[in-house]
Amino acid sequence: MSEEEALELRALREEGASLRELKSAFIELQQAFVALKEAYSQLQVESQQKDERINELERALFVERMHSDELERRLTKDSHNSSKPPSSDGLRCKGKVRKKSPRKSGGQPGHVGHTLAQIEQPDYVEEHRPERCEDCGEDLAGQVGHVKERRQVHDLPPLRLEITEHQALCISCPRCGKANQGTFPSEVPATAQYGPYLKALVVYWSQYQLVPYARIVEQLEDLKIGSLSEGTLANWIGEAGKRLLPTQEAIRGRVLQSKVAHADETGARIKGYLHWVHVVATLWGTFYHWHRKRGQEAMDQIGLLSAYQGRLVHDRWASYDAYSYVHSLCGAHLLRDLLFVAEQEQQPWAMSLDDLLLKMNQAVIQARKQGLRQLPKAERDALLAQYFELLVQGFEAERQRHPPESFPTEKKRGKKKQSAAKNLLDVLGNRAEDVLAFLDDFTVPFTNNLAERDLRMIKVQQKISGTFRSEAGATAFCVIRSYLSTMRKQGRPMLDALSAVFEGTPLPIAWEPGS
Repeated sequence: MSEEEALELRALREEGASLRELKSAFIELQQAFVALKEAYSQLQVESQQKDERINELERALFVERMHSDELERRLTKDSHNSSKPPSSDGLRCKGKVRKKSPRKSGGQPGHVGHTLAQIEQPDYVEEHRPERCEDCGEDLAGQVGHVKERRQVHDLPPLRLEITEHQALCISCPRCGKANQGTFPSEVPATAQYGPYLKALVVYWSQYQLVPYARIVEQLEDLKIGSLSEGTLANWIGEAGKRLLPTQEAIRGRVLQSKVAHADETGARIKGYLHWVHVVATLWGTFYHWHRKRGQEAMDQIGLLSAYQGRLVHDRWASYDAYSYVHSLCGAHLLRDLLFVAEQEQQPWAMSLDDLLLKMNQAVIQARKQGLRQLPKAERDALLAQYFELLVQGFEAERQRHPPESFPTEKKRGKKKQSAAKNLLDVLGNRAEDVLAFLDDFTVPFTNNLAERDLRMIKVQQKISGTFRSEAGATAFCVIRSYLSTMRKQGRPMLDALSAVFEGTPLPIAWEPGS
């Protein structure tokens, strides 16, 4: 082999070694690339999992923030900025600050005082005569004097039962000798019994003043009136309830004929379980009824609101909207809702609208005092313009606070949750006619306070007794309270009204025409 061939062969061998090295390096690079690709894929999976976890945590955080905001809103609600009762406030409620009056406390100049006055014909007279002359000591016994000054003491006589005995006489006929015996009145069936006025007093204490049975028994013994059992008291209450059922139906009929009525409901326990006492009231009468439910099912079975055709003043409880009567929303509830939005959500339009509604109500009061039946057109139109201008401001503020691109929540069935401000704005806008009914019709009150006052004693009864022992006791309470509340509104004395019940002739239900 020549030297040239040897060099060429050597070059070829070196070139082949280089190619093998390159091939080996290429294979190693391929393997490294595959490893990197697998690592990249794993990182992509991990990154996607982390992104999903981050989104999940963000959604959870968003929901928790919503829950936290909702709980904070609930905690900041009390009787001055919501429909919660004052009894739920506890000691933490700061209350609604009263505006300071320029007048001093107490009676105002020109106020006619009410003091105990003397009467012309007292029951007893005691004379206080001087015994001797203050100057010379002369005995003044037997000398005629005149009244220089009169003073009277008004007090109760010692309390005792006045007992009337009924005697049935037996008279023999002078002609035939037949023995004829007199008959007792129907209201005297026993050999010894209590009369209607004492029964009325006991039922008045229990059903109107809400004194517990045991304390009534104790009072009767302390006053030396008599000794009764709690069972006797319960029987008298049941008797009054049965006797007043026709009267309660008469009240129902009068309420149905009223042009304006008020409705509300409150929780009450019967045999330890939650029930609801419903009230429909007017200026002249009150109708109470209890039911296991609160909503439309109860109202349908009670059968008053489903038949009513006048104007009903009520709060924003949705069950009232199912009926065809004319609606009027309670202004006091709206004011508290506006105050909550103004305080907790820092919305200036809410406070302005609160002031405007109060201004509208004051304008109606002043016009009514002047004998007007409606507001002057210019004044009314100006108030309405302010009302709708504030609503526009409110909707614009809500649009800026909650734009459409806000973080989306998971899709849920039902109506989309809105802020308290938006819900209130929808009511004030969509139901403006119901909200402002008092502005055009002076017979429509601004608030539903009439029904709320009529229900207040139900809560007092629950605080004292905790629960009704039986359904019959709850029914008797509603029937008797319907009668007594109606009598009180009509200016009738409570004891006279109840004694008439036990005498068999409850007082008739009067009614103001057109009420």
